[in-house]
Amino acid sequence: MKIAVVSEQASGERRVAATPETARKFIALGAEVAVEAGAGAGAAIADSDYAAAGAALGDRAATLAGAEIVLAVQPPAADSLVGVAPGAWVVAIMAPFGDGRGRVEAYAAAGYEALAMDLMPRITRAQSMDVLSSQSNLAGYKAVIDAAAEYGRAFPMMMTAAGTVSAARVFVMGVGVAGLQAIATARRLGAQVSATDVRSATKEQILSLGAKPVFVEAVAGIEGEGSGGYAGEMSPEYQKAQAELVSAHIAKQDIVITTALIPGRAAPRLVSDAQLATMRPGSVLVDLAVEQGGNVEGAVAGEIVERHGVRIIGHRNTASRLAADSAALYSRNLYNFLSTFWDKEQGRPVLDAEIGDAVRLTRGGAVVNARLLS
Repeated sequence: MKIAVVSEQASGERRVAATPETARKFIALGAEVAVEAGAGAGAAIADSDYAAAGAALGDRAATLAGAEIVLAVQPPAADSLVGVAPGAWVVAIMAPFGDGRGRVEAYAAAGYEALAMDLMPRITRAQSMDVLSSQSNLAGYKAVIDAAAEYGRAFPMMMTAAGTVSAARVFVMGVGVAGLQAIATARRLGAQVSATDVRSATKEQILSLGAKPVFVEAVAGIEGEGSGGYAGEMSPEYQKAQAELVSAHIAKQDIVITTALIPGRAAPRLVSDAQLATMRPGSVLVDLAVEQGGNVEGAVAGEIVERHGVRIIGHRNTASRLAADSAALYSRNLYNFLSTFWDKEQGRPVLDAEIGDAVRLTRGGAVVNARLLS
């Protein structure tokens, strides 16, 4: 069983799908690991470290030749996998909906079995394989650090002989993995933190981190709990009530971090231009959903823009901005996934139906994932 680890081709992608640690573990399972030279450079991993772990280094052609599993962060183009035979697995964060559907069909046409790590079911036994959680955790942390870099004031309250500096007020919208880490990080920096979510179950989580929950109370019977722990879509009545609540709260905030995503759909709009205009000049807003359409009106993917005196941060691929750590966590997710199903007799992983059917996009020349066929 040859496992190939390729260099990332996407602009700005600095992560890598295996580290020397996981390469060594795959070899211990009995696999051969080949790494494209320079694949780990963006994550500060030298080729010599892979070689010391027992991996073979080479150019892309040599790395892919005869590979039965190809590991990547972002999905490589099907026509770039020269030397990989039909039936091989391609494992990556596939983003198979919307614009990614064409790439999935190309994998099917080439005969590859594409496995989407971002469709990993959120069940207890798959927690160690959950790439969305591992990468969102770092993105939530980095969002606060990025906000602090753009914010022209201190985060904690400081009492000095010259007077008192007030603590920054941070509002987190969307309390998933990224939101919870953003709350925790802002609290560690000394900010006054509040947070909101459409899922009432998150209120206790917000309180447990020492932040203030901001929730719609007037609209009863709407919990906002979608499948797999994600938020679902809200009724028009709830959306109106939430907009009114947020408008009153957001005008008093120094920093707002938005993290709301609904799988397979455009990001919900949480902050309008009119709401931005109520914030004081010098405030900062970080939109972690900018690549999926954005939670914030006026946010631009890959740019920091200013509207009404408010700086809106729209960095792409936030997790990749912490490449060494995000690559380490992502590569462990991949190892945990493949090693869990490793069959010693066959010398390869054999997926079960519960997880296999959830992550498998293509097989036998066809698109087979139920979510893509519905």
